[in-house]
Amino acid sequence: MSKKNKFLKFSLFTALFGGVYAFSDYAYRTATVPRQHTDDSKDFDPAISRGRSFIRNHSDRQDIYIDSIDKLRLHANYIPAGNDIHNYVILIHGIWDNNESNGIYAEHYLEKGFNCLLPDLRGFGKSEGKYIGYGLDDRLDIMEWIYWVIKRDPDARIFLHGMSMGAATTLMACGEHLPENVKGAIADSSYTSLPEQFASAYKKFKGSYVPTPIAVMLLRLNILLRAGYDINDVKPISAVARSTTPTLFIHGDDDTFVDPHMCSRLYEAASCPKQYCMILGAGHIESVVKDPVNYWSKVDAFTAKLLA
Repeated sequence: MSKKNKFLKFSLFTALFGGVYAFSDYAYRTATVPRQHTDDSKDFDPAISRGRSFIRNHSDRQDIYIDSIDKLRLHANYIPAGNDIHNYVILIHGIWDNNESNGIYAEHYLEKGFNCLLPDLRGFGKSEGKYIGYGLDDRLDIMEWIYWVIKRDPDARIFLHGMSMGAATTLMACGEHLPENVKGAIADSSYTSLPEQFASAYKKFKGSYVPTPIAVMLLRLNILLRAGYDINDVKPISAVARSTTPTLFIHGDDDTFVDPHMCSRLYEAASCPKQYCMILGAGHIESVVKDPVNYWSKVDAFTAKLLA
């Protein structure tokens, strides 16, 4: 083989390797490195911004800190509804945000007599963490928060209510053995599995020249090497098949980020007592602002029945 041909092959290999590395690194940073919500970030609806202010400025808000099983310092805001109240809701936020995004939900629950615990998922808000776990590690963190509630109130009756990635976290937590204090769960706009969600999101990305199966495989390998977990283990659809926690599945039929059909598949796969609610005309986690009357009537009826 001539020196010219050897050099050409070496150059092609170097260019290919460099391109694969650059793509993998970009995909990892985009999908896995937490990005914080700031005061300059725009919410999709003014009601969400008002909810943030509601949490931030609430006179009874308390900063709570616990340690995760892998020794990360985790933060939550806690707002009690009053004295001698044993109903609790743990509100779990979505990706690239913090617990204040759930202020609109906390305001309603407080009016209904629920103590509200709003955790910052690891890597977000005031919680430590260097990568997004999409519910895999977070499910164990939520269990730690459940035990924090039970420790302070053994008679606690707890609901989990999560949005988007928080909904996936909710469902994955329900796939574990939860204490009897957990009475029900509301999952708003969850994905079925992380590989499927990555593939769906990648297909909508402009400039997605790498074939989808290869792109997901490269991202899976990169996350495994750099974050230490396998995206194939992030499967809410498997968790609901093990769950015994009564669950209300909610989704907007105009969601272009998480396919609404994922909600129906989760509902079908669930072995627990279950209810299903599709909000017409709502995009991703927009149901609570697009049709609040229908949204809260479903949620309130669901929680009231389980508390009766």
